[in-house]
Amino acid sequence: MWTPLPSSGLRLTGADRVDFVQGQMTNDLRGLRTPGVVACCFLNVRGQIEFFARAYRREADVYLHLDAGQAEGLAARLRRFVIFDQVEIQDVSGELRGVHVWGQDVPGWTPEGPDAQSFELAGATVLGGRVNRTGTPGVDLHFLTRHEDAVRVALGGGETSLTMLEEARVRAGIPDVVRDGLKGTLPQEVGLDVGGPLPVMSYRKGCYVGQEIMARLEARGNARYHLGRLEGQNLSDHAEVTREGKVVGQAGAHADGLSLARLRKELAPGDRVEVGGVPATVQAFAPAPADV
Repeated sequence: MWTPLPSSGLRLTGADRVDFVQGQMTNDLRGLRTPGVVACCFLNVRGQIEFFARAYRREADVYLHLDAGQAEGLAARLRRFVIFDQVEIQDVSGELRGVHVWGQDVPGWTPEGPDAQSFELAGATVLGGRVNRTGTPGVDLHFLTRHEDAVRVALGGGETSLTMLEEARVRAGIPDVVRDGLKGTLPQEVGLDVGGPLPVMSYRKGCYVGQEIMARLEARGNARYHLGRLEGQNLSDHAEVTREGKVVGQAGAHADGLSLARLRKELAPGDRVEVGGVPATVQAFAPAPADV
């Protein structure tokens, strides 16, 4: 099975491209093998999430894969920090397409190989990344728009909807910064810390925007919220979670009777809350760590 991904992307070239991005993102790009891929966030000075991306390090460039409509904003942010750096930032959203293949049965992909691979598919060179979007690692494929029809034919007739992918993601407990409305939160509050279902952090990589706040949180471990999951019918997306009239969190996207949520840590499994006035129950769940 495979699902088209709403995507946008940036391509960074120039001699300083790796060091430049390394100084902006939360994870360790410089420490990757080439090719390699790592999930990361770009934070503001308060340590709050502005953008989420998967960063691919390749021989000639760095490719940042984002959700649809995100590349323009990240490009503007990055350009503000270019001073003497030899780096060019190109928005390639219109030139590339992406799909997620459920599982790793992709012609040309080597399941036991590295997390990022370039290979031939349907006469085109594609970029693949091992990504866990459903609870089981699959492959994100990135390719030129002009090769889209040929790639779809090569993948076969197993196209599934984004709704199905979202349902699987929420069941697996894997957060999505854009779809769960998590911009403006701290990574440690929403499952993006080291050991979480979607780790985006390196505490040893050196300075970046928001790094001081991240170091304090690592040292003190005092985030008041964590990633939880709610059960209920017809819950609103991105609505406040309340208990006895007090705001105790923020719900993400609702899918198949479940919502991931940023919740106060004192809430316990079985506690009754409301999401936008609709009853819901805090679920006990242990999300499996995502690979990238």
